Amino acid sequence: MVIPKINAADRGTRGQRIFRRFNVVFLTGVVILTLYPFVNIIARSFSQNGYIISGQVNLLPRGFNLTTYRIVLTDPLFWTNYGNTVLYTVVSTLVAMILTTCYAYVLAKKHLRGRTALILIAVFTMFFNGGLIPNYVLISSLGLKNTIWAVALPNAISVFNLLVMKTFFESLPPDLEEAAAIDGMNTYRILWRIVLPLSKAVMATMVLFYAVSFWNSWFTAFLYLNKLELFPVTVYLRNIIAGVSGGEMAGANGRDIGELLQVAANIQSVTVLLTILPIVAIYPFVQRYFVSGVMLGAVKG
Repeated sequence: MVIPKINAADRGTRGQRIFRRFNVVFLTGVVILTLYPFVNIIARSFSQNGYIISGQVNLLPRGFNLTTYRIVLTDPLFWTNYGNTVLYTVVSTLVAMILTTCYAYVLAKKHLRGRTALILIAVFTMFFNGGLIPNYVLISSLGLKNTIWAVALPNAISVFNLLVMKTFFESLPPDLEEAAAIDGMNTYRILWRIVLPLSKAVMATMVLFYAVSFWNSWFTAFLYLNKLELFPVTVYLRNIIAGVSGGEMAGANGRDIGELLQVAANIQSVTVLLTILPIVAIYPFVQRYFVSGVMLGAVKG
């Protein structure tokens, strides 16, 4: 195998080489600073409580221990709530994408009467809202409490995502839609057959934004749901951290003091890992659309 020689000209000037080396060092430091907290959380989740309390856990587990994982993962309520989270995330993301896409597509039409008013109404909600008590009264009066719609509907449209999609739709060549209209397509077929296939990047980005938001959300469910079997896993884990269901389970199962101390020591690390694992697993499949989707929707071409 012949290794090609690199000419001095290909390496750039001395200033360029210094700049590249500085970039390598700087970005390596950023990666280390970014990964260290995550690796530390993983190590703490598998460590014994004595090492955690004394601050001896850094990048590797000390006194390998699975007590907290066993306690959480063997609880049937955990799996019920985990299934609820998957259901709530899928349904809420689907509803949000349908509403946001339709609203953004309408706002992208500059000939639409009342378009400015519709944009102002959306932007107004970014700065002002009805407040917690009026929202609670509204959801209760509509009979949505203890239903999936109490989680899906209140946050169905993110104005930031709406504006990004609107800008992206405005950047699409209008000639494509005009040609489709001449061929006899109505507005809905144009959106489904022409616009959406050209919008895979921004759609994947918005799906990721919405899915992460709904997956991590707990306050909406905590506010509008009052049955344990309806809670998402985030509320279940929040209750354990707060010592609500943790104390009840400990008394019911007769766990000893050692187990309680172990749970108290690394429950936060365990809950963080159990919560983010699905998102971490999904992200690589949409990562290639992420940057292009945001940039295409943020800058009009």
